[in-house]
Amino acid sequence: MAQILQAQNKMIQPAHTDPSRIRNFCIIAHIDHGKSTLADRMLQNSGIVEQRVMRDQYLDRMDIERERGITIKSQAVRIPWQVDGQPYALNMIDTPGHVDFSYEVSRSLAACEGAVLLVDSAQGIEAQTLANLYMAMGHDLTIIPVLNKIDLPSAQPDKYAAEIAGLLGVDESEIFRVSGKTGEGVAELMDAIVEQVPAPSGVEDAPARAMIFDSVYDTYRGVVTYVRMVDGRLSPREKVSMMSTGTNHEVLEIGVISPEPIPTEGLGAGEVGYIITGVKDVRQSKVGDTVTTAIRGATEALEGYEEAKPMVYSGIYPIDGSDFTNLREALEKLQLNDAALTFEPESSAALGFGFRCGFLGLLHLEIVRERLEREFNLDLIATAPNVIYEVIAEDGTVIEVTNPSEYPDGKVQETREPVVQATILTPSDYVGPVMELCQERRGQMGGMDYLSQDRVELHYKLPLAEIVFDFFDSLKSRTRGYASLDYEAAGQQASDLVRVDILLNGEQVDAFSAIVHRDAAYAYGVQLTKKLKELIPRQQFEVPVQAAIGSRVIARETIKALRKDMLAKCYGGDISRKRKLLEKQKEGKKRMKSIGRVDVPQEAFISALTSEAP
Repeated sequence: MAQILQAQNKMIQPAHTDPSRIRNFCIIAHIDHGKSTLADRMLQNSGIVEQRVMRDQYLDRMDIERERGITIKSQAVRIPWQVDGQPYALNMIDTPGHVDFSYEVSRSLAACEGAVLLVDSAQGIEAQTLANLYMAMGHDLTIIPVLNKIDLPSAQPDKYAAEIAGLLGVDESEIFRVSGKTGEGVAELMDAIVEQVPAPSGVEDAPARAMIFDSVYDTYRGVVTYVRMVDGRLSPREKVSMMSTGTNHEVLEIGVISPEPIPTEGLGAGEVGYIITGVKDVRQSKVGDTVTTAIRGATEALEGYEEAKPMVYSGIYPIDGSDFTNLREALEKLQLNDAALTFEPESSAALGFGFRCGFLGLLHLEIVRERLEREFNLDLIATAPNVIYEVIAEDGTVIEVTNPSEYPDGKVQETREPVVQATILTPSDYVGPVMELCQERRGQMGGMDYLSQDRVELHYKLPLAEIVFDFFDSLKSRTRGYASLDYEAAGQQASDLVRVDILLNGEQVDAFSAIVHRDAAYAYGVQLTKKLKELIPRQQFEVPVQAAIGSRVIARETIKALRKDMLAKCYGGDISRKRKLLEKQKEGKKRMKSIGRVDVPQEAFISALTSEAP
C-alpha cells in the first residue's frame, strides 16, 4: 500500500495546492524527547516512504546526527494526508532540541502556523520544553500538547498531563498521548493537526514574496534555497530577485520535499519548498532574505529573522598553513547551512593564520569543528573558547575584547562581562546541590517556582564565562542527570576581571594569556604553569614558567636545565679543582640564560590552547 501511495505522489504533482488545504507546523521539544521518532511514524503513516527504505531518524541526514542520536539541522518535509476523504498537504519541520540550536527552532517557527509541543511521559517538562514553548507563543502559533513514549514501563502520563495542563491552561483530556515507537495515537494526532492548525493566510494574486528559511550548498547544482511562500506564486524558468542583495536569477528548478526533492510546476501562497537558481556564490542567498519576481515584483520585503548573537568565541586554525584558503571556503559554505555561525580572519604568533569564529555554545563549536574536518577534509586546531568583554580604559574609551591579547595594559576603569539568564529544572531533592553549584560560579538567584510537588524551576543570572566550559557537566553529575538547563543572553555586568599572562624565561607569550575573575586567577595560574612545565621540553638552561597579573607574579614553576656531568673525569684530587669546574659551568649557564630563547613545540601550544585546556 505504501509503495502504491508513493508512486501516486510522484506522478501527481499539481502546480500548487489550495492554501485552505495546507497546514504548516513544526515539532518542538527538549533534546531526546522523541521528535525524530514521531516524524518517522508520520512519514510511515502517510506512505510517502517505502517500508524497504525506511530507517530510524529518517530526516536526520548528517552522519554526526545519526551517530550522536541528536538533530542538528531542521528538516522540512511535505506529507500528504486525508481527513474524511479530503486531501491535505502537511508541511512539517522537525527541529533540534538542544539549547545551542535554538536559532534553528526560531527560524522554523517563523515558517509555521502551528507547533506540536512534545513531552516525554517518563521525564516530563524540561528547560528547553519551556524555552521552545515561550518562543512558539511569541510567534502566536497554535500549540498542540502531546505526551510521547506512553509505551515505556516508567511512563507517568497522568502526572505529566496535569503539569502540561497547568502550564498551558487547558483540560487534561485535550493532551494527546502517543508512542512514536509503536505508532499508537499518531494518526489521531495528524487528524488533529488538520483540524486545529489554521491554514496559511497568504494573498494568492499578490506579487510573489517568499521567505528563505534555510539553504544548503550542492557541489553540482550550487545553492539550494528552502523557502516558505507567503504571497503570490513562483514558477520554473521565471526570473526572481533577492531583495537584500538586488541580484536577479532564473529559477532552474522549483519543487517540494516529500521527503526527497520532487520538482513541481510551481509554488503557491502558503507552500513550503525549494528553489534552485544555479547560483554558486554562497553570499547571494542569505537566510531571512525575501525572494520576489524580477518583473512586477513586491516592493516591501518580509520581516527577516533576528540575527543570531554568538555566545562563545574560539579561534580555528589549519594545522597546515597552506589550508587557510580551503578553510575560508569551507566556512563560507557551512555558514550557508548554519546561519548562526560567524567568522572573521585573525592571526596568532603561535598558530599562524586562522579565523575567529562565533558559536551559540560549546556543542555548536564541537559540531562545526567536526563538520569542517569531515565534510572538507581539514586538520584543525580550535583554541579554548572565550567570550567578549567590554573594557573601559582610564580615558573613558570603550574597548571590545574578543581575545585576551587585546586586553589593555595598565589601569582600567571597569571591565564588563556578558551574563545570561539561566533556567534550571530539577527534582526538588537536588535543589541544594544546584544552588551550591550556581553560587560557586558567581550566580545571582532570581527566583524559584514549584511546577509540581517534586519539580522545581530555578532562575539564576550567571556570567557566561562561568558556564561555557563544564557547567552543564557539573550540573548533570550533581543531579544524577535529572536537571536540565536553558539560558539566554541578559546583557552585561561589571566584574573584577584580570588578565593572567604567562612568562617563559621572563618573556610574555600572548597565546597563553587568559581573562579570569580575580578570585580564580591564582588557581588558573597554578594549573597552567604546572601543565606547561610538563609540556615544554628541558633546555640547556633553567627556565622559569611564571603566571603574572601585570607586574605581580602569582605562580611559578621551574623547568630544570639539562646538565652535563662536568666531574665525570675527576677522580680523587683536590676539591678546589671540582669547584672551579662547577663555577665555570655555572657562568656558562648564566650567560646562556641571558641570551637563550625558549622554543615551545607546536604540540605544547596545541595541548595548552585547545578546548581541553584547564
